[in-house]
Amino acid sequence: MAYSVPPLTYDYSALEPHIDEATMRVHHDKHHQAYVDKVNAALEGTDWADKPIEEVLANLGQIPDDKRTAVRNNGGGHGNHTLFWEWMAPGAGGEPDGDLRAAIDSTFGSFDDFKDKFKTAGVNQFGSGWSWLVHDGSGLAVVSTANQDNPVSDGKAPLLGVDVWEHAYYLKYQNKRPDYIDAWWNVVNWAKVAEGFAAAGG
Repeated sequence: MAYSVPPLTYDYSALEPHIDEATMRVHHDKHHQAYVDKVNAALEGTDWADKPIEEVLANLGQIPDDKRTAVRNNGGGHGNHTLFWEWMAPGAGGEPDGDLRAAIDSTFGSFDDFKDKFKTAGVNQFGSGWSWLVHDGSGLAVVSTANQDNPVSDGKAPLLGVDVWEHAYYLKYQNKRPDYIDAWWNVVNWAKVAEGFAAAGG
């Protein structure tokens, strides 16, 4: 069954003033749709067409050579954005608690130190890409990836990611990527991050 863009569970304007309505409309309806259309076209007629996108991204080496780049870029775009919409919510933000907070404090020293490391990874990602909080099998780590690469392709479980492609912020923040990341913390859905942390083995 072909992939489709999941509907948002909140209004396009629900993340205002941090993420503007115009950006959400273009980002969700145009950019994500383009990734879906292209990955569906690349996988059509293959054994991978009906596989969950996470499984496809975790096994890029098995994708036929002539389709692998298209699947990596566009399948990654679909997988990344499907998660991204869920990692944001209106009235969210604040700080995590429970086991996730304890793991963040233990790994990074404090929540503020984690935020600094995560932001630095995003700000310093040259060109387009993502900054991620991942579970790497032994614990938490912050990594960045180029373009639409997803940590699952490297055997890591993505727990939280921020899109630092210009299309994610340029309408509101222009070239001020640090300001965008600072504002984005106000919409992070920590309950969803905690779900992923528990699923990854905590």
